[in-house]
Amino acid sequence: MSVTTLHRPAHRDALAALSAAFDRGELVTVFGRCTVEYDGRASSSLGSGDRLLILKPDGTALVHTDEQRTPVNWQPPGSEHHAAVRDGRLRVRSERENPDETLDVRFERVEQVSALPVTGGRSVDVFGSEEDLRRRILENPELVEPGFEPAATERETAAGPVDVFGHDDEGRPVIVELKRRRVGPDAAGQLGRYVEALSRELPDGVDVRGILVAPSVTDRARELLDENGLAHVAVEPPGADATTDGGPSPAAEGDER
Repeated sequence: MSVTTLHRPAHRDALAALSAAFDRGELVTVFGRCTVEYDGRASSSLGSGDRLLILKPDGTALVHTDEQRTPVNWQPPGSEHHAAVRDGRLRVRSERENPDETLDVRFERVEQVSALPVTGGRSVDVFGSEEDLRRRILENPELVEPGFEPAATERETAAGPVDVFGHDDEGRPVIVELKRRRVGPDAAGQLGRYVEALSRELPDGVDVRGILVAPSVTDRARELLDENGLAHVAVEPPGADATTDGGPSPAAEGDER
């Protein structure tokens, strides 16, 4: 793989590198001191500052600062990238026609330009989702409890659709709420609303049970479950690895007090 990197290039040298990279369909990064102007459905302007511009071969343009994971300005896929040197600045534009939008980044100083032939496929296989957890429960209902028999998924109630509806070994209706990570009291409250809604639908005297299936719950969530006669069963989604997907760890997500 051939990677092109220029350190503190003259604007004309940076322009030549960008033009060649655009022709080759490569991913480009430009870091330096610049201003950013956007004109389209609205207008915005960023004054001079050190920023990172990322230009993808699918037309995506992203302008990043030293804060946050989201860009401060961007253009979506389908845009076209252009570069020029005007008035002593390297000007990089990303344009699209429908709707008519232009992102205009003007560098007064370029610290680095890199062009990378990114490969490796564009599809992402996601593991450990709630849908994976649902399939695991349907294939192995005894993970919920011995004798549990699923009857439906996404069963509608007045409080919304429940993930899995079934019956226990005594024939009592059971609502199973699925969560792929550690959860707090909001999840316990959600399950309680489902149980209450279904109880109003069924004849008087029918005991509706509720089970929250999640890897773990906070202490407050456990207290709420106990107070409302609900249960928690610890089950991990297949292939779950929350430390590698860019999100918080299982111990952090939903860790309300």
